[in-house]
This record gives sequence, structure tokens and C-alpha cells, in this order.
Amino acid sequence: MNGIYFDHAATTPVDPRVLEAMLPYFSERAGNAGEVHAWGREAREALERARAQVAAGLGAHEREIVFTSGGTESDNVAVVGLLQLEQPGHLVISAVEHAAVTAAAGFLQQLGWEVATIPVDRTGTVDLEALSAALRPDTRLVSLMLANNVVGTLQPVREAAALAHERGVVVHTDAVQAVGALPIDVDDLDVDLLSLSGHKIYGPKGVGALYVRRGTRVRPLIHGGGQERTLRSGTENVAGAVGLGAAVELALRVLPEAVSHVSALRDRLTAGILDAVPDVKLLGHPTRRLPGNVCVSVRFIEGESMVLRLDQAGIAASSGSACASQSLEPSHVITAMGYDAVAAHGSLRVSLGRENTAAEVERFLEVFPAIVADLRAMSPLSATR
Repeated sequence: MNGIYFDHAATTPVDPRVLEAMLPYFSERAGNAGEVHAWGREAREALERARAQVAAGLGAHEREIVFTSGGTESDNVAVVGLLQLEQPGHLVISAVEHAAVTAAAGFLQQLGWEVATIPVDRTGTVDLEALSAALRPDTRLVSLMLANNVVGTLQPVREAAALAHERGVVVHTDAVQAVGALPIDVDDLDVDLLSLSGHKIYGPKGVGALYVRRGTRVRPLIHGGGQERTLRSGTENVAGAVGLGAAVELALRVLPEAVSHVSALRDRLTAGILDAVPDVKLLGHPTRRLPGNVCVSVRFIEGESMVLRLDQAGIAASSGSACASQSLEPSHVITAMGYDAVAAHGSLRVSLGRENTAAEVERFLEVFPAIVADLRAMSPLSATR
């Protein structure tokens, strides 16, 4: 499709090198990895190679990687699978977690668990003092995302893990937005569980993984034939796993160059928007943020209107989180940061990828100020300035 794609936080295109690695496992190598014949053994070998690739990208051991259907399932296995059969106790999440974590925590509340939600500051950074104060003798889990999917803020996961582990509490991080964008080492982060997803890192949709540190007891949500060491029953998605492994390996190989390139585009785009458009606020932490994330609040107009007008100009962006784009509710992330509903509704997220160019950024900066001026001229909100 022609145009400029600036919505990589929602999903990324499959890299041609990843697709090339996957294609044979849809056809001539389409064996079931659970079978002992040659076709099955070939599929099993491919599955385990992919597991090793994912593990290497996280600094983990191969046996600590469980393939899933994506980030949502990984988050649910981490939160619900860890706690579902224990006596109800206490867990801690941040106010800006993805819906896959907040909804899983809400499900556990129905089973009698207590959930503490830790506030964030104006930059979207979790309050570590509040987290420490929230820990109790019956706290079983802290779940804190590594990078926010809306505003791009990087969370102090390492410091949070140290606080939690002092009390014997298991730590999970949703790293769906961070893997492929930042160097990741599970030992350095000191986490027990980590979620990732293929389609955020130039891999296929419908596949993800959960890192489970050895010794961490997680119970399955899906029961059946006992695949993935009983943690995820069902015939393995070999082609998807191969794609995920290839995507992680590729991301690791190009990471320094990609981070430098995307960060430069982000900084130019941010400066250009703030210079050219009045009454705009950059959301998220000014420096501790994802390389490709630019999230702004544009006063007096709605994000959906900006997205539609940009789409007419051939530019794809989003308003708030793509996972909640059909909702009329303001982003819970932005309101948790202390902004009002008007600011949240006026949010625009531009998320850049490694294939984007400086010329595409300049094109955005050429059309965006006029779009904002036109929409403000029609907005009843602007009349109240």
C-alpha cells in the first residue's frame, strides 16, 4: 500500500527476511512437531531453533521460552497462570499497564484477589516509593511494563524488581513494545516472567512468547496434549515460531543502527511538531522513552479527527492505544498521568519504524500544521481559548 506508515506501535510489517524463513513451513516442511517421522522431526528441529533464537535475544535459556499466540496470551499466562490456583492474596500493577494485564488482574479480583494499582507521575513513570509501600506479606506478583504502548515511557523495571525480590515477590514485565527496540537481558532486568509478541518486531501476527525463569511455577490456561512443557497445549505453530525467532534474531543484529536511525527521526519529528503547532504538549518522559514513539496532546481538537485527516493525506498514525481505538473512553494511560479528558481525547501517537525515512518525517511536518489549523477552525473547543 502506498503512503507513509507511522503506526508501528500497533503492528509492524513482516520483514521479507522473516517471511522467507517462514514460507517453507506452510508447505513442503509442514509437519506436526509432535510426530516422530521425518516431517515431524524437521518441524521439531525448526521449533527448537526458533526457541533458541528467542532465548538468545533475551539472554535466557532455551527451556525458559514458551511459545504463545501473542502478547495478550503471554500476559494472561504470567498473571493468571501464576496465581490462579493459589489462595487469594495480593498483586500489584501500575496504573498504565496494557489491557491484557489490567483485565487479567480484574479477573483475579473476581476470584477474591486484591489488586493494588500504583500511580505514575506526569511523565508516565511509576512511583517506586508507592510501589514499595504497596508490597505486603501476601503480595505474590508485581507486573510492570517495560515500555508504555501509548506514550513510550520506559519504566524502572530493574529497580522495581529489586524492591519486589527483597520481599520474595515474583516480577513480570510486559516487554511487548520494548523487545526489538531496546537491548533486553532478563538477568539484568532481574525479572521472573517477560512477555513479547511477534507482530511488534517485524514478525507475524498470532505468535508470541513468555519467558519463565527456571524455578518459577506457572500453571497452564490451555489444557490438552501437553505441548510447550504442558504450559501451552495445542499443535505448535511452527511457521509462526520460526517467524518470531527470525524476527528476534534480526532485531538483535540491526539494533544499534536501528535505534540510532529511529531515534533521530523521532527527535526531528518531535521538534518539528512543537515548533510548528501551538498548544501542543509532548506526552511521556522527554528522554527515557522508546526510540520511535512521539505522543502529543493537541489542544482543542480530537485525536480521531487528526488520524482521519492524516489518513486522507496518506499517513497512518493513531490516537491513544490501538487496542482501544474503537472506544470513546479517553486513554487510561494519559488520564493516569494527570491529564484531563480533553487532553487525552486530543492525543496523537506517531510511532516510527526502521524502514521510515527523513523524507517521510518532513512530509508529515509539511501537512500536519495545516490539518491542525483547519480542525481548530471548525472546533467549538477552540472558541473557548
